[in-house]
Amino acid sequence: MSVVVRPAGPDDLAAVLHLLGQLNPEDEALDPGLAAETWREILGRAGVHTLVACLDQAVVACLTVVVVPNLSRGAKPYALIENVVTDEAHRGRRIGRILLDAALELAWGEGAYKAMLMTGSKKESTLGFYRAAGFTDDKTAFQVRRVAYAR
Repeated sequence: MSVVVRPAGPDDLAAVLHLLGQLNPEDEALDPGLAAETWREILGRAGVHTLVACLDQAVVACLTVVVVPNLSRGAKPYALIENVVTDEAHRGRRIGRILLDAALELAWGEGAYKAMLMTGSKKESTLGFYRAAGFTDDKTAFQVRRVAYAR
């Protein structure tokens, strides 16, 4: 099995939307025009990196890393990792770990002093996946959400 990790490109939108549908099956399908517009914005925004993992050139996993400039910690940036998902048919094959390692290398390469992610999963397999990748759960995370996703 040869996994190739690369930055997502314009032609990867359908594959990424398919994966995100597995991550958040309760989400409604996006309007194609809105999806395309948002995808162009994501791909063009400085500091935002969507990575995909491919098997035989097919996208089977993705995530997004955002590297944020910072005035603390010696002006070293920090990274946020979001929307980590591997296709259901390919889980348990270390593809997600290869992708997550690439995300961390990207963050470290941009000078980040830490990388953070949150998961809503309570499944031990998911939590163990992140722990095995070096993440700790020794801090408390808080969030607030808007009721509607109106743009």
